[in-house]
Amino acid sequence: MLEALTLREGYFGDPAAFQALADLLQDIFGIDISHQMKLGGPDPTSMPFGYFDPSGRCVANFSAFSMPLVVNGRVVRAAGYQSGAVRPDYRGQGLYRTLMKRAFDWAERGGFEAGILLTDKPGLYEPYGFRTIPQFKFYGAVPQADLPVPRARDLDLKQTADLHMVQMALDTRQPVSETFSVVRQKEMFLLNAHFDPDIRLSLLAEDDAVIAWKPQGQTSLQILDVAARNVPPLGHIVASLGPNFQNAEVFFPPDRLDWKGAARPHQGDCVLMVRGLEPASLTQPFMLSPLADF
Repeated sequence: MLEALTLREGYFGDPAAFQALADLLQDIFGIDISHQMKLGGPDPTSMPFGYFDPSGRCVANFSAFSMPLVVNGRVVRAAGYQSGAVRPDYRGQGLYRTLMKRAFDWAERGGFEAGILLTDKPGLYEPYGFRTIPQFKFYGAVPQADLPVPRARDLDLKQTADLHMVQMALDTRQPVSETFSVVRQKEMFLLNAHFDPDIRLSLLAEDDAVIAWKPQGQTSLQILDVAARNVPPLGHIVASLGPNFQNAEVFFPPDRLDWKGAARPHQGDCVLMVRGLEPASLTQPFMLSPLADF
């Protein structure tokens, strides 16, 4: 059966092959990445490695992509790894290990200094030098804005003008944190916002900032990400989103927000794993924004 498979890499230029990957991820994880085609397309740095059967069905895949990070003020050229899946009838035959090795070799040849991934199976990646890094969200009272601020406008990714506005904000954004954040991750920001109907995207026009957030009852809210040339202070952001919010939970390091919240461990469905980063560079509490999940 394995002899009939074709190994392909870098195949996103083939619409049928991309759809075959989307079908694989839909069948295994219940997510439909084909929505990316309505949001500007997949990450152009992506390098997928996949096995296809004679009918064109993708039976296994593991993808790498460029994911530059800011870590303690330094830009780190990192590779991200995602879309790892094998159909049940092809498991236990070494396909996944082969695809992982090809992706890791691709990153090494490309000169990437670090790797990063999210997984619910950390033991699978520990033999390749990945280690689990704890994540922390930040909680506290909301500071008051110094001056009255105009209300933010909600954005709708189904509206072409709003989608373009969000894309522009992501293209020109300042990394949301100097402690730990992505330099760019436009495609996943848009896809994550599309997948979760509870995420609200709001435009702070005078700051040219897009805020990804969720209300939590009448007096609390979650700030998930900020896309702006200059990240506004938290007090300004929250005052723009509503007059009654008293407490905030921030899902990224708040060093640019002119605010300090108490760090609390974050327990998600997947753990964050890295390799190639010195442990000494990851001592401050941090979290990868949920809009950068991949």
